[in-house]
Amino acid sequence: MTSIDAVQQQALEAAAFRRLITHLRQRTDVQNIDLMNLAGFCRNCLGDWYREAAAEAGITLSKDAGREHIYGMPVAEWKARYQGEASPAAQAAFAAHHGADALTPKP
Repeated sequence: MTSIDAVQQQALEAAAFRRLITHLRQRTDVQNIDLMNLAGFCRNCLGDWYREAAAEAGITLSKDAGREHIYGMPVAEWKARYQGEASPAAQAAFAAHHGADALTPKP
């Protein structure tokens, strides 16, 4: 196996992350609930992780700014353009994994 130093590893991981973000921006047909049911994370999670990484680096980002970086637009705009109603089956699967109240919007 090729030896990869820490700087190269960080650059490769960043490139893979950018490709994931591009892929998710192109796959607007894939709903967040489907990602959560399949993988246990979604675009919102990635945005929150991005914001947390920024905070660790001493950079303050709002929740909305972190998520907008992932969506490529404000989340409300993405929802208006692409988010459909989750099927009863998707909602049931989500509730089974995350609790019945997890689908209730938080204030």
